[in-house]
Amino acid sequence: MPRATNNPAGKQRRKRILKRAKGFVGAKKVQIREGRHAVDRALAYAYRDRKARKRDFRQLWITRINAAARLHGLSYSAFIGGLKKASIDIDRKVLADLAVHDAQGFAKLASVARNAR
Repeated sequence: MPRATNNPAGKQRRKRILKRAKGFVGAKKVQIREGRHAVDRALAYAYRDRKARKRDFRQLWITRINAAARLHGLSYSAFIGGLKKASIDIDRKVLADLAVHDAQGFAKLASVARNAR
């Protein structure tokens, strides 16, 4: 009786790995074993960095808000605390966008935050 290898499924598995390894350099895009290691590592980095991207953007927004708030004589924490006391609920992404693109609107928010303190 001939040996059964389940060739179609194995071929699909290898093909799927090499398809994901497209664009890699050297043996990683040609050889199965090297490609599998590279793809596994790439997927792990992708998972990790999806979380890190969120942290990085939040940090960037806080830095921009802090810089703009200090131009109006407030620290970041005083600005955010004043907005919370004035019950203005705007997320940091929008506040950072206002700080960069709409200085007058941010100045109004800063004055509201200062008065609420």
